[in-house]
Amino acid sequence: MTPRRVVPLLLAAFLLIGTAGQAQAAGYRYWSFWDRDGGTWVYATQGPSMARPSDGDVQGFRFAVSENSGDAAQPRGTADFASICAKTPAEDGTKRVALVLDFGTAPDAPSGETPPAPRTACAQVSPDATTADALAAVAGPLRYNTNALLCAIAGYPKSGCGEQVSQERETRDTPSASAQKDASDDGGPSLGLIAGISVIAALAAAGAWQARRRRNATR
Repeated sequence: MTPRRVVPLLLAAFLLIGTAGQAQAAGYRYWSFWDRDGGTWVYATQGPSMARPSDGDVQGFRFAVSENSGDAAQPRGTADFASICAKTPAEDGTKRVALVLDFGTAPDAPSGETPPAPRTACAQVSPDATTADALAAVAGPLRYNTNALLCAIAGYPKSGCGEQVSQERETRDTPSASAQKDASDDGGPSLGLIAGISVIAALAAAGAWQARRRRNATR
């Protein structure tokens, strides 16, 4: 490896050190809407004002900062229809919809607000009711924006609606990431720094070996 090749690689390694741990992703703070399929949450394909659940369905809402549907945080908990609607007997001319309401974690909360504890509710509504109707029956007040985007459930959050925010990927539901951050705050080397130093050391060793090889070949 010639010096000309080593220098650019060393510069790249230094850039790696400078940017490690600082990557941020643009996300949106909003309520995501989910359907329970057996024991799995599936991102809903319709909005709550369009979806018409059947009797016995379980649907969930989660407030969080997410980049897109693939990155969205799911509602937490394992409650099923039988446990959520155990105290709501079936009635003719109605349907029961089990709702899981997850108000999210403190890192995802708007400034100055504290998320309420997650809870469940059994909505008993007319057979043609939408999910929005079921939600309004058990978790008001609801708030929508002019584009019919669901902005608040049970009055949370008090303001804002799908606003774009910057988030560090390590802040949500990842205790190990918090531990890593604490370690770096205590003065210990970050993982990015260690990785960068390792790259530089490997490149330097490779350059020295190549130089010795060329000197030996000319003797």
